[in-house]
Amino acid sequence: MVEVTLWGSLGTAAGGQSKLDIEAKDIRELFRKLAEQYPAFEPLIDRGIAVAIDGTIYRDTWSKELPEGAEIFLLPRLAGG
Repeated sequence: MVEVTLWGSLGTAAGGQSKLDIEAKDIRELFRKLAEQYPAFEPLIDRGIAVAIDGTIYRDTWSKELPEGAEIFLLPRLAGG
């Protein structure tokens, strides 16, 4: 079980929650479970969500393991140039 902090608009997709406890071993499983429990997450995942684990940001590294007790933040994709 990991505690995940949802940054910005991602909390809205989870019914207004800013923190979730999810049973997931890696980023792929985390995204799958989020989409199952909160269908509004699916389009956000498709657009791109960055995952910060203990201060390191991972993008497109879906096999990265989620260590127990790690600080995990999900950040929406930022647009701009």
